[in-house]
Amino acid sequence: MYKILRQIEKPNDIKTIAPEDYRRLASEIRSCLVNSVSRTGGHLASNLGVVELTMALHICLDFPEDKLIWDVGHQSYVHKILTGRWNNMDTIRNYGGLSGFPSIEESETDAFDTGHASTSVSAALGYAHAARLQGKKNKVFAVIGDGSITGGMFYEAINNAASLKSNMVIILNDNNMSISKNVGGMSKYLTKLRTASQYTTLKDNIEYALKKMPYIGENVIEKIRRSKSSLKHLVIPGMFFEDMGLTYIGPVDGHNVNQLVKTFENAVNLDKPVIIHVKTKKGRGYRLAEENPCFFHGVEPFDVRSGELKKKRTEGSLSYTEVFGKKLCEMAAVNDRIVAVCAAMPQGTGLIPFSEKYNKRFFDVGIAEEHAVTFAAGLAADEMIPVVSIYSTFLQRAYDQIIHDVCKTRRHVVFAVDRSGITGNDGETHQGIYDVSFLCGIPGMTILSPKNHIEFEDMLEFAVNQFDGPVAVRYPRGDACMDMTGYRQEIAYGRAEILYGDTEEKRQVLLLAAGSMVATAVQAADRLKADGVQATVVNMRFIKPLDTALLNKLIPSHDIIVTLEENVISGGISEQVASYMQWNGFSGKKCIPVCLPDTYVKHGNPDVLKEKYGLTSEAVAEKILRETV
Repeated sequence: MYKILRQIEKPNDIKTIAPEDYRRLASEIRSCLVNSVSRTGGHLASNLGVVELTMALHICLDFPEDKLIWDVGHQSYVHKILTGRWNNMDTIRNYGGLSGFPSIEESETDAFDTGHASTSVSAALGYAHAARLQGKKNKVFAVIGDGSITGGMFYEAINNAASLKSNMVIILNDNNMSISKNVGGMSKYLTKLRTASQYTTLKDNIEYALKKMPYIGENVIEKIRRSKSSLKHLVIPGMFFEDMGLTYIGPVDGHNVNQLVKTFENAVNLDKPVIIHVKTKKGRGYRLAEENPCFFHGVEPFDVRSGELKKKRTEGSLSYTEVFGKKLCEMAAVNDRIVAVCAAMPQGTGLIPFSEKYNKRFFDVGIAEEHAVTFAAGLAADEMIPVVSIYSTFLQRAYDQIIHDVCKTRRHVVFAVDRSGITGNDGETHQGIYDVSFLCGIPGMTILSPKNHIEFEDMLEFAVNQFDGPVAVRYPRGDACMDMTGYRQEIAYGRAEILYGDTEEKRQVLLLAAGSMVATAVQAADRLKADGVQATVVNMRFIKPLDTALLNKLIPSHDIIVTLEENVISGGISEQVASYMQWNGFSGKKCIPVCLPDTYVKHGNPDVLKEKYGLTSEAVAEKILRETV
């Protein structure tokens, strides 16, 4: 099936491929990508767009001596294929298989573990300085997308890069998109670079005239191309990158391998930092991905012919993200002080309907989480009610701003913390398992987590319209829980909800659960009952503050206290409850934490990972039964 690709068995094998076979190799790589991602799910459109770019990089670089750092890293599948891992692509993002992101543990050709945006240039600069200090001559390349350059770290890095006295090459992969449509000033600036008619017209006219000159025309053209001071410096608006101390080259066709190779070879001969502006098309080579790159950015397993997802959603089901978007629109219809803020993820966070209905109250700030939070604090300071919708894993990028700009002055900023808990196949850099820990340590922060879709709507109503101060509502990825609809107590500040049992009844086991683990606790209680063990189940609702009044009533009448959460143990509910018990005279009670260990959780199906870490109802019941024997 793969006549050329099967010759790639290890790093650098592409150098043995004849140039006339590059087009065929690119086609086979795209076929490999579509076939594997259609089975496993993953990041497809971004990888289809960098096939030729990655091929050219591998032709120019020697691995693992040379260093190639991918910003974010979701476009590193082609790199994995060209380093001999293509035979294992059917395992990508599955537990025990290839990671969907660069992983040093997986291969020494993956120079740096990445997963979040705007970090590659900083890491590459560190590598470049380390090489200079040690007298090494290896090449250092960073690839960063046009969406990622809205992140502040990029500017910090290129500002620092100007001091580098040796070579480093930054590839700006410009496909006119990040995950969703690019926004902001840098997007407009890149558009100028792509379409600067003054430059392109003048350049074409000069080349046409010179080519008509016999004997010397072509030589003059080549000298102009190699000149350190080219015409574009005079006519392209701004020359922002040059002003920052980088040598700018481009735009270059990102789908022309030979042109890319020649450009890269010229760049590494310059003893200074270089930025090469490469134009690519996201989804290239697979029509459905070209037409809908957002959908095929990160896609579940799908049918190659139709593009439809293989797993059909249950009729009538809604994801927590959809519930959030719908409820926010409803509240905004009657409260014109509500505004929505996101960081380059309007589709992923469910804000597309809001952006269409209330465009003037919708702000997509680009990949700039720190700015998003302080921007929201400014909105709140002048009586608006900003709702900041950010994935749990990306919220941690704005920790300083949450502490200083929101919580210190008790600004009423609502954080909609999407993708909390185990998110699954994207792995260590994308699990939302730290937000409870880092938010609980901030004075003035209030944290809620719903047991089902109805309670989620009630919590949003409370957080937006009834509360005054910093508040976070954390909720998981995927379909919203539709169970336990018979339990709907009014949301009252700091109050938990008893689902099974009451404050007067003595039982063996007390289950204190938050968010997605409430359903698990109910199921575990049913299993325990079948074995003759009575359990009280409490929906904590508020992770901070804890309902200590209820704990004081319930803990004395139970022998075993079990805490259930999708968060690491350090700083989570389990530690909080254990500390409270220790400090308030309940230290004689048995306390069982059901949570994640103090570790990084690798990629895999969420159900597989929950089983591995003992977060299933069966595992919880078995663990308790062992303690009651």
